[in-house]
Amino acid sequence: MGHMRVAQATCTRAAHDGTMTTMNTAPSLDDLLTRARSRPGRRTLLGLTGSPGAGKTTLAETLTRLLREDPPPGMTGDWVAYVPMDGFHLADVELDRLGRRGRKGAPDTFDAAGYAALLRRLREDDEETIYAPAFERDLEQPVAGSIPVPRAARVVITEGNYLLLDHGDWARVRPWLDEVWYCELDRVERLKRLIARHVRFGKAPDYATSWVEQVDERNAELIAATKPKADLIVPDSVIRSIPLPVDI
Repeated sequence: MGHMRVAQATCTRAAHDGTMTTMNTAPSLDDLLTRARSRPGRRTLLGLTGSPGAGKTTLAETLTRLLREDPPPGMTGDWVAYVPMDGFHLADVELDRLGRRGRKGAPDTFDAAGYAALLRRLREDDEETIYAPAFERDLEQPVAGSIPVPRAARVVITEGNYLLLDHGDWARVRPWLDEVWYCELDRVERLKRLIARHVRFGKAPDYATSWVEQVDERNAELIAATKPKADLIVPDSVIRSIPLPVDI
């Protein structure tokens, strides 16, 4: 995507060979919107990653909403689609069979190959409508065929923990994405939001805290190690500037 205007602090950015370069200032939300709009022509797949609770979904939903409100000339709001990785959670019945339900959210509790296959179909852009699964947080289960991506979608935003993981079937994900941005929220704030989200969706506060410490933070360490591979770091200031959804 094209070079962006920048507005604050410093920003570490990765070149496509994986080496990191430092920009003079960090991006604002407006800069991110400009960058997301800046590749004309073929369909663009933009990935957002970061540790659990880092604001990936909030940023993805905000970018999607604002981009839909201001489509390019000749296009309508469906020029942007949002497809979360969480729809590829394995169902609890399968996690029980595999003995992995107690660490739901770890890399091997997703259908990574299925996610990569969906990204391939989205990139090939030769179907009128592609259906993606969603993740229903009230049920804590994936729901197939919930998200239609029309042929009109020129930008597809996807977000999830493991977009930059380079082993197993996860290694098949990054090649289909034009860029991956890493959301970096202050750890104290991230954990606060994460525990609150678990409580909001049914976990007792003590159990939610234990789950974050024993499960989510193990995954966070793995995800943090992928940060140098990101094309751009979305700083804490941008994540905090976005109002939290009511169900955070």
